[in-house]
Amino acid sequence: MGDFHVKRIILPSGKAVEIVYFDATREDLAEPAPRPAPEPVDETPQLECCPACSCEMVHPLDWREAECDAWELELRCPNCGWCERGVYAQEVVERYDAVLNEGTDTLIEALEKASRENMEADIERFVQALERDLIEPFDF
Repeated sequence: MGDFHVKRIILPSGKAVEIVYFDATREDLAEPAPRPAPEPVDETPQLECCPACSCEMVHPLDWREAECDAWELELRCPNCGWCERGVYAQEVVERYDAVLNEGTDTLIEALEKASRENMEADIERFVQALERDLIEPFDF
């Protein structure tokens, strides 16, 4: 299978991500040269809001830990296609992570509601077919 190594990253939400590097060379395994401490882009940016079109659905494409309790994020707006990479303070990213989690919860609730409504409609159609004697043994 070749050489590989695993890097574990803990996200601000506490979730862990493991990155597997295949065919790693010694240069890949070496620690990167220290970068100067990044300066946060803004004190309190609303990362979920697009600066180009004000859409509130900006999502991360890529992220990595930076130095000094900061994160480097690549963000994208699905509405206008705006993209940007920046370094943000831990507190800003934690707030953004909370917003993303709320959005995920909203999507899950909508999915569960749609699934429940679809199942109810399927059951109603099945009951009507049974009542009208439209189901026969060869249907199974």
